[in-house]
Amino acid sequence: MPVIIRTSFMLILSNMFMTFAWYGHLKNLSDKKWYIAAILSWGIALFEYLLQVPANRIGYTELTLSQLKILQEVITLSVFIPFAMVYMKQPFKLDYVWAALCLVGAVYFMFRS
Repeated sequence: MPVIIRTSFMLILSNMFMTFAWYGHLKNLSDKKWYIAAILSWGIALFEYLLQVPANRIGYTELTLSQLKILQEVITLSVFIPFAMVYMKQPFKLDYVWAALCLVGAVYFMFRS
């Protein structure tokens, strides 16, 4: 499997854990003390790091640091928007489209050479 595919797949899974760790408590634990949410979020974030660290090490064998960062940002937005809309019940915003277009430009500039 190509490095960029393996890296992307692992980063997608990592971002799913990250998004739930960072924002899931806003829906599920809003009635709990903040430190309970923090402890549970740290537990979820462990799985993020168990995927993110090896993904970046694998990716860095063929991608530059800047390419890895832009890939991460594209994946983050691609995971966050469905999470916000489906799980958190947030309405679609045209700003998501504009942000995605900005990232398309960033991808172009980081991967063009």
